[in-house]
Amino acid sequence: MVQFHEFLKEPKIAYFSMEVGMLNDMPTYSGGLGVLAGDTIRSAADLKLPFIAVTLLSRKGFFNQDIDENGKQTESPVSWEPSRFMTLLSEKVKVQIEGRDVYVQAWLYVVESLTGGKVPVFFLDTDLPENTPNDRDITAYLYGGDNRYRLKQEIILGIGGVRILNALGFQIKKYHMNEGHASFLTLELLMEHKKDIETVWDERFIWDTEKVKDLCVFTTHTPIEAGHDKFPYDMVKDVMGEAIPFSVLKELAGRDNLNMTLLALNLTKYVNGVAKKHGEVSKNLFPGYEIHAITNGVHSYTWTCESLARVFDKYDEP
Repeated sequence: MVQFHEFLKEPKIAYFSMEVGMLNDMPTYSGGLGVLAGDTIRSAADLKLPFIAVTLLSRKGFFNQDIDENGKQTESPVSWEPSRFMTLLSEKVKVQIEGRDVYVQAWLYVVESLTGGKVPVFFLDTDLPENTPNDRDITAYLYGGDNRYRLKQEIILGIGGVRILNALGFQIKKYHMNEGHASFLTLELLMEHKKDIETVWDERFIWDTEKVKDLCVFTTHTPIEAGHDKFPYDMVKDVMGEAIPFSVLKELAGRDNLNMTLLALNLTKYVNGVAKKHGEVSKNLFPGYEIHAITNGVHSYTWTCESLARVFDKYDEP
């Protein structure tokens, strides 16, 4: 059994992403966001960074595609067993969803680099017997279901993710949100760092937003308005309750709807887009925010085919 205790020796950077692409046989990613997340994790292992990752375990919703001689597509569901690739950890945490306790467990997958670096990836899972059938399915489908389902998933990722790292004994020096899906982690951090003031004139003053900003980094990926998750406040109150006063939440996440990107922007000290042009477009989408640009890269060792690798090796020789 793989032990994660070796990773507890020093404070870590915690990288949160809704999807992470590690292996073809582990369909826990949908597209570019997950592929980039996987490459970021591999690069962190190469560099031996104090780095860990948190994502969701997607058991269902993917299929293999077959095209017949007439060009017709048929699909066959993908069935995969996490225990073939990961170790199920015994620690469990709970979050409140629709007034119920929903239990969350984590599977551990370790990325090992040829340099000797290792990065643990924690895949969050609600498929526990303690949960109702509907709650067991919260982490089943990546981006599946309706807006309410998405809201539940993002509660598991952000709030559940912070709690599982705490339960495992990690000390986190920086939280990196890879897209706005993980923004609820900022609310959990606000609760952790709430100032102990019994009587205040303005309830905003009990929330240590500066402390949370110092802990957080945010990467935004989608340069169109429709690409930013928004939830009606009536739905938010029904699904997650009032973790912090809605008067405060609306100042941080938007007056009309809870905008996950805006929540991250307001509780983050450093924000970046994923290309120079994307950074410029994002500033137009969210005027008044300083958004830097770090161009997406790839993990060249993973994506270079064998024939080209031989060419590169040949001409790299002294």
